[in-house]
Formats: sequence, C-alpha cells, structure tokens
Amino acid sequence: MNFSDLNLNKPLLNALQDIGISTPTTIQAKVFSVVMSGKDVCGIAQTGTGKTFAYLLPCLRQYEYSKKKTPQVLIIVPTRELVTQVVEAVEKLSKYLSLVVVGVYGGVNLKPQAAQLAQGADVVVGTPGRLVDLLSNGVLKTKDLKKLVIDEFDEMLNLGFRAQLKVIFDSIPERRQNLLFSATLNEDVELLIADYFDNLIRIEATPVGTPLENIDQSYYPVPNFYTKVSLLKLLLTSNPEMSKVLVFVSTKSLADRVFEALDEEWGIKIQVIHSNKSQPFRFAAVNAFHAGESRVLIATDIIARGIDVAEVTHVINFDMPSVPENYIHRIGRTGRVERKGIAISFVTEKEQEYLTEIEKLMNYSVPQVELPEGLEISDQILPEEQPKEYMKTITVKTTIKQNVGPAFHKKSEKNSKVNVKKDHVAAMKKKYGKSYENRKKS
Repeated sequence: MNFSDLNLNKPLLNALQDIGISTPTTIQAKVFSVVMSGKDVCGIAQTGTGKTFAYLLPCLRQYEYSKKKTPQVLIIVPTRELVTQVVEAVEKLSKYLSLVVVGVYGGVNLKPQAAQLAQGADVVVGTPGRLVDLLSNGVLKTKDLKKLVIDEFDEMLNLGFRAQLKVIFDSIPERRQNLLFSATLNEDVELLIADYFDNLIRIEATPVGTPLENIDQSYYPVPNFYTKVSLLKLLLTSNPEMSKVLVFVSTKSLADRVFEALDEEWGIKIQVIHSNKSQPFRFAAVNAFHAGESRVLIATDIIARGIDVAEVTHVINFDMPSVPENYIHRIGRTGRVERKGIAISFVTEKEQEYLTEIEKLMNYSVPQVELPEGLEISDQILPEEQPKEYMKTITVKTTIKQNVGPAFHKKSEKNSKVNVKKDHVAAMKKKYGKSYENRKKS
C-alpha cells in the first residue's frame, strides 16, 4: 500500500513527497480509515512505528479552513521535547495547507505562548500542566474543538498527569472525537479509559511488548559502574560504526556521572539531558545530536519519549530499567521506520531480575555476549553498590516470675505506726508519780 491508496488530498500527498516517504507503516494504514469514519480510536503501537503521522494524517485530512481563531485539534503529549517534534511534524504535513499550529509547554514564560494563542491557532500541541494554565486563565478557548489527541497515554500517567488530564477533559466540549495512542497498555490506562471514553475502537499494530524485529539485541554481564564506564569507552573507541549512540540511564545523578567520565575524552562530542537541565539546554543538546555534532547523547527515561532522532545507530542501556515497558521504549529509539538498529545492555548481578522481567514481557531471551578482550575490570564500586550490612539482632531472655505479689508489702507489727491521741497528764503522772502531782499543786 502507498499513501496514494489512502483518501489523502493533494496538499498532504505533496507534503509527504517532500518529506520523502511513500509507504504508510502498519499503524498508519490501520488507523486512517477508522479515524476518518469519526469513531473514537485507541491505537497501540510500539515506539518508532509512526504513531505521530498515524493520527496527524487523518486529522489534517479532515481539517476545514476557518476564519475563527480557536483550535479545531488539541494534541496532548507528556514532554516539552515531544511538543516541539509534533509541532514540526504538523508544519511539515501542512506545508500546502493554510493552517496555524502552536506548541505550549511549561518551564518557560507563559506570556509569549498566551500571545501566540491569542493571535489564533488551528492546532494546539501542549503538555498537560501548561494546557491547564491556559484553560484556567481563559486564553485557550475550546468551543470549536473537534478532535482531542492524547499521545504516549501510558507515559502521561506514569509521570503523574492524571489530575491535569481530568481537568482538561472536564474543560473541553463533550462532543468531540477522541484519539488515544500508546506504546503499552497498563491498569492505569485501562481505568482512565473506562472513566472517560466510551466505545473506543482498539487498533493494535503489534502485541504489546513484542521486540522489534529490526533491532539486534544483546547484553554484557558487567560487575559494577566503573567497569560499565570502561566498557562504554572501549565500545565507542573500537567501533567507528557507532556514529550516533543514545545511552540510557535511570537517574539524573547517574547521567551526570557517566557524562563526567566520558566528557574528559570526547568533550563537545557528548551531551547529557535530564529534567534538571534547562529547556534551552535540552533543545540544544538534542539538536546537536540530531545534526551529528555530538556522537553520544546520555538521557534518562523521562526524556526518552521526547527524543525522535533519525538514524540512531545504537541504543545502550547503561543500566536496566526497573519498569519492563521502558526497555521497549528505549530500544525503539533505534531501528526506526524499517531501519536496522542495535541495542546493547550492561547488566549487573542485581539487575538480572530486571532483565528477567523484560524477557517475560517480550517472550524473548536477550542473547548474552562475552566481555571484549582488553576490558579493564574495576574493583572500585560506588557507595550504593556496596553490599548492605545487616546487624544481628540480639534477643535478651527475661525470666518470668510466677505468683509474684504486689509491689508494696504490709509492714511488720514492729515497724507499723498507729496514730493514737496521747493523754499528756497520765503520761507525766506515770513518769514522775506523786512528785508530778505535788509540782502541779504548788
């Protein structure tokens, strides 16, 4: 099937030709006619299978020019980077359409974005928090909204946007078409769908957790952090085909540690991004990686959904994610749109349980490879890698006395005191006899 086989108009076909693609992916082909029918859709497809174009193409095909300044399509995404990339995708596809798209996200001044919306927008792309801000102050008006798109729905809930999503749902017209797209389905997603969406048609391109066939996966058993650093350096120096490498880590502090270890040797050729970095810094890092100015980009899972860089040759899991689905998202950054990709994982003994859960999800055993010759195995470990010491609990046995009486005992008759009113005269008489009586008379 080609895009020309779909019910696309000339402006969209010309835009696709300019982009250089002619064949729709599985999810794009399956979703198009259902969305065009006006039904609500829940599209399930792995990262890197073209979900963005899957919802944009039918939305733009049904877009009707209007002189009104209010949006017809609202697209909600979890990260600022994804806002930028979806806006760019809309701009590419609407090259021959008279359409205005505006992207909004937090972490920057609200006023410029509000000013853009006030000038008019046909399509609005935004993160949940910033959309709530714009709805609450009345800048974002949704009376003419026809379509609501939620991209990366599962990640939206993982990041804690449930409350903001409910505010948005309650603030927009009930009569609208709902398009939900996600790489995975979990219990939270199912519950929110049940609460707010009726009669969603589910379209699944591939079963959730299926490993991408065009990605070669493998893992190295590695003892500790510093050996992982040595392995990463060795792979980068000995494999020139690793020209665009995305390194995933689980925490911001670990991302900075890996960056510092590599930056001494590569300098500008390596970048790091995580949520503590400013938005301009993050955009600059991704752009440098995209342009090939940086060979390596280190990123955390929170940023993973917002990175859409073509021709990533390798994904390296510097450490294993505790959430199995995140592994699928990570490796999906390479091997995109029918290209071949390579995913390599560094796995410590403690991380073996994470790998086991990932393999259960995929129903696939990731091949183990031997550590390369010449690798320096480090004995140095991080404080958090040190084995935990458990103090032995000493139990003191207490003797239980039987038939124990009360705490206070009755005093002996000798020690007992009784308050008695004394007869002073009788006492003196007894002591002094007649002499006391004579003394008293005188």
